[in-house]
Amino acid sequence: MKTFKGFMREGSGFPTSSAAEPSNNLAGSVEINPSSLGDPAVVKRLNSIVGQIGNGEYLLPEHALNRLRGSLQKIGISFAAIPTMEGKSGSFNLKLELFGGRFGKDGNTPIDEFLDDDGISHMVEGGLSLKINYEMMPTNNSCRVFASIA
Repeated sequence: MKTFKGFMREGSGFPTSSAAEPSNNLAGSVEINPSSLGDPAVVKRLNSIVGQIGNGEYLLPEHALNRLRGSLQKIGISFAAIPTMEGKSGSFNLKLELFGGRFGKDGNTPIDEFLDDDGISHMVEGGLSLKINYEMMPTNNSCRVFASIA
């Protein structure tokens, strides 16, 4: 008969890995914090995730961006409402926020002022934005969406 401790040691139901093979998370590695957007390696990995949106065709371009929104929200990145996409093609930029932005005080804020920003601009000068290009396919009336973070 197995002991409880032995049963738990055999299989906890959670994936495990050795130190030589770390498990992957959304950013690709447990050694890199996906919300550390000041690190160029993180932005590169996020761009590979965001770039996957261009591999599919969608009935409406809004569907692609809502799917992308869900993927980015898993690590705390959000963007504003999606503008109406009219015409055969177009492009626009959406400002990104990390954890809904920052409001309050830090060590450098004067006593009579509040800190209010996007949560990214203190790590990356000017913050980051999601660049979206879309085009309607003439053959089957579907839409291709291409995105990148810059």
